[in-house]
Amino acid sequence: MSDLKVGVYSLKGRKTSEIELPPVFKTQIRLDLIKRAVLSAISKRKQPYGRDPMAGKRTTAISLGPGHGIARVPRVKGSGYSAAQRGAFSPSTVGGRLSHPPRSNKVLGEKINVKERRFAIRSAIACTAVRELVEARGHKITSIKELPIVVDDAIEKINSTKEAIEALKSLGLEAELERCKNNVHVRAGRGKTRGRRYKKPRGPLIVVSKDEGVVAAMKNIPGVDVINVRNLNCELLAPGCHPGRLTIYSKSALEALKNR
Repeated sequence: MSDLKVGVYSLKGRKTSEIELPPVFKTQIRLDLIKRAVLSAISKRKQPYGRDPMAGKRTTAISLGPGHGIARVPRVKGSGYSAAQRGAFSPSTVGGRLSHPPRSNKVLGEKINVKERRFAIRSAIACTAVRELVEARGHKITSIKELPIVVDDAIEKINSTKEAIEALKSLGLEAELERCKNNVHVRAGRGKTRGRRYKKPRGPLIVVSKDEGVVAAMKNIPGVDVINVRNLNCELLAPGCHPGRLTIYSKSALEALKNR
């Protein structure tokens, strides 16, 4: 990144001017911090789960104690005599309690320091300008001359899916859109029965300063996400802990990054 200027393109794919990249694109790339920030964000959405504290304990079983020639397992009252009595309550018995059951009050979210999280976001933003990282994620960018892609603010006013697709194709993302549309496949393993049957590739991320219809226009295009520049996070910039997502910035969104 010796040259800190990139072109600003119109929705027709024509270069209209140049703009200087904010200092955030000079941030040191820290893959370890980006991974920590992504995992922390994912863990915060985990739903607490646990067993009923009284599960396996609602019984009259008591241990007979030593001196009877049988194991000191708690046995249900009235179920017979001596060794014939049915065991209950203890972890080694049928229907008994678990030894160390999951508890619903366990904290599942992984913590990360505020300064580390902020640095991770800046580092993930810087990764969007590194062609090697973007290509390593599988994005089709052979027809794109420079990264990141900066578009004039007219992209924020797109209000139809047809117009949005035409704009993305004009910017040289036709192959990328085909990749996101045709690479959907069924997940392997038990996950397919748990509400996540299909795996879908992540396509371009569009960063805007305000929504004037672009969110509704882009939401039906497979793989495309739209986010306000104030809400940028590592999970969107580095899906699956892999930085270098193909990112399109509106001109005003790029200028807003100067204050971050």
